[in-house]
Amino acid sequence: MWEHEYVAETTAAPAAVWAVLRDLDQWAEWDTSMEWVRLDGPLAVGSAVVMKPIGQDPITSTITAVDEGVRYADETVFGEVTLRFSHTLHPMGGGTRVVHRLEVDGPDAAAVGAMVSEDFPQAMAGLLAAARR
Repeated sequence: MWEHEYVAETTAAPAAVWAVLRDLDQWAEWDTSMEWVRLDGPLAVGSAVVMKPIGQDPITSTITAVDEGVRYADETVFGEVTLRFSHTLHPMGGGTRVVHRLEVDGPDAAAVGAMVSEDFPQAMAGLLAAARR
């Protein structure tokens, strides 16, 4: 298994970060790698999230965890490769620490993981900027 974490801190309160993160239908407004994102069903374990990365076909992920105000996670399966994403919020004095984690299992996990996670800094910057608005 290949793992990667990208961590950033913001002065925005955890509730402000969570409000942006939980609104999956608006992710393309701050995640510049996405053309669009659509939540099919409630924000709950087992619901599908369909997203279209720019220049690619739509992909479907399944929500695997929702801890209101704290953590969102989903899983995407491409044949023998499984990608598990999560965002976890940690309150800090005067702000929030956000951990964006990716785990990849399957053939060429390191190469897939490195490619998929290369935009984490830009996506995190967009998330935190939206939370500060």
